[in-house]
Amino acid sequence: MRLKKSIYVVLFLFSFSALLAQSRVSPEGVKLERTLRLIENLYVEEVDNYHLTEVAIRAILKELDPHSSYLDKEEVKSMNEPLQGNFDGIGISFNMLTDTLYVVEVIAGGPSQKVGLQAGDKIIFVNDTLIAGVEMNNQRVIKMLRGKKGTAVNVKVQRRGVADLIDFKIVRDKIPIHSVDAAYMVNDSTGYLRLARFGIHSGKEVKQSMAALLTQGMKHMVLDLTGNGGGILQTASEIVDEFLGRNKLVVYTEGLNQPRMELKTSAKGLFEEGEVWVDGRTTQNSRSKGGLEQGRLVVLVDEGSASASEIVAGAIQDWDRGVVVGRRTYGKGLVQRQVPLPDGTMIRLTVANYYTPTGRSIQKPYEGGKTEEYHKDFIHRFEHGEMLHADSIQFPDSLRFTTLINKREVYGGGGIMPDYFVPVDTTTLTNLHRDLIAKGLINRVAINEVDEHRALLINQFTTLEQYKENYFVSDAMIEQLKQMAAADKIEWNEDEYEQSRQLMGVQIKALMGRDLYGAHAYFVVFNDE
Repeated sequence: MRLKKSIYVVLFLFSFSALLAQSRVSPEGVKLERTLRLIENLYVEEVDNYHLTEVAIRAILKELDPHSSYLDKEEVKSMNEPLQGNFDGIGISFNMLTDTLYVVEVIAGGPSQKVGLQAGDKIIFVNDTLIAGVEMNNQRVIKMLRGKKGTAVNVKVQRRGVADLIDFKIVRDKIPIHSVDAAYMVNDSTGYLRLARFGIHSGKEVKQSMAALLTQGMKHMVLDLTGNGGGILQTASEIVDEFLGRNKLVVYTEGLNQPRMELKTSAKGLFEEGEVWVDGRTTQNSRSKGGLEQGRLVVLVDEGSASASEIVAGAIQDWDRGVVVGRRTYGKGLVQRQVPLPDGTMIRLTVANYYTPTGRSIQKPYEGGKTEEYHKDFIHRFEHGEMLHADSIQFPDSLRFTTLINKREVYGGGGIMPDYFVPVDTTTLTNLHRDLIAKGLINRVAINEVDEHRALLINQFTTLEQYKENYFVSDAMIEQLKQMAAADKIEWNEDEYEQSRQLMGVQIKALMGRDLYGAHAYFVVFNDE
């Protein structure tokens, strides 16, 4: 074992030395390498060299900036899956509620659908291991269900109306990870598209969804990037390319050891310049080739929109193609280069900064390393009133820029400041609502209702549109929610319930819609609220 660990250390030192050799071998680099060798060869007791090396790498990177990091093998795998656009598994979405795995969605064409697994099924055994009624977190369940393509997993399922458990043998396969959560027509002329991440295939997904909306009569578009933490830079550029004309700068990167690198638009996009909505009025920007005018574009952002989301929002804003609506974005504008190490681990090292077409830096201020203050940024935004009032944000003149077409004032210095500010809605949030969500009771009452009445609901509301317009959460469900709250020792405050009643009802209805009609239904139902 010690020999194996020593080999890992030697491999790391070789890799580290190679990196030093590619640049400049400083006295400090030699010092670090020599220190690790001295510990390995002379220290009084046996040490875990592999662990020691990992600790050293993490400590070094922690001193640099908030986004340089070291990833072990599992972290590398977890990071890559959503960006690569697929993983090996059985093809279900599930929820763990009251120690029971409920199948929420069976992915179309996936291994589980092929053998007959259904939404609403409860998985009781996985490979003869009981997983129902025992404490088991999501990560452990995922590890049991996922595996290499072509391998099999045996599950026993409880299905409503069937007395005995049903046995399924599911052969794992490649499962796609979709980036577009929802794409639908809000009204006769306005399309809505929600993007969850920027993966390898996200640009293609967005283009396909936009094309489908255009065939449905879309003249104006809402692009929802709220909560989107970013992803691949090239994908962000591909998506911006759908909205801007040829040869327009999308973003550029630059660092001390990295020369300026620009990404520009190329071929004609699906929704290029036309009408632009600025300061509550419509103005005309340039026309797309062939004289085709496209409509208004709105980009929704919030404090969870980061990195690639900020690149898209910044380019749209700088070129006056559309308006950005919401709250100031996260402010992640540092570019990481991924450097694989010989043992399957990886270093993500910051090498440059992102800049919008006007030259604005996206990165919010930080003072070296992963300081506590940096990670308390959201708390400071609340304390300073930024989440409630746009005028609580003060920008110095040095961070003032002008957009490239209409010469509007925009600001740098951390994140993208929206053109139209939308405060956090505190009028419907209560302690009761928060506690019900935290305990998973809102989700549980929705799953129970669908589990008990799935066939009836599907027969009564044959389409999502019918469900959205005509279904209402019953008093019996609220009574069930009260009983669940009492069992979990949550005090039911009637005044707080009345304050949160409408929002709770929409959440329950949206969660039920997701179970009945697919993941996109959640947003179709909830977005009106």
